[in-house]
Amino acid sequence: MLQIIIYISLGFIFTGIFFSTLRFIFGPTAADRTVALDTLTTIAMALLVLLSYIFNRYIYIDIALVYGVLGFIGVLVIARYLEGAL
Repeated sequence: MLQIIIYISLGFIFTGIFFSTLRFIFGPTAADRTVALDTLTTIAMALLVLLSYIFNRYIYIDIALVYGVLGFIGVLVIARYLEGAL
């Protein structure tokens, strides 16, 4: 039963990655691309946490936390740049 839930979760994660990547590539504005990038970092964090559970390696949770902080700082930098550019 737990394996079915893991497979369903992986399906949702990869579907989210696919659609966020499409928005990042074909986004009409830079703000859309920034939101897609932020969504991709959030989905990647969820994937790292799920992989941590699957492989029973809890160091991936620490990596996900650091990746989340760096992704947040990156989005803030991009948003600040777009604020000045507009």
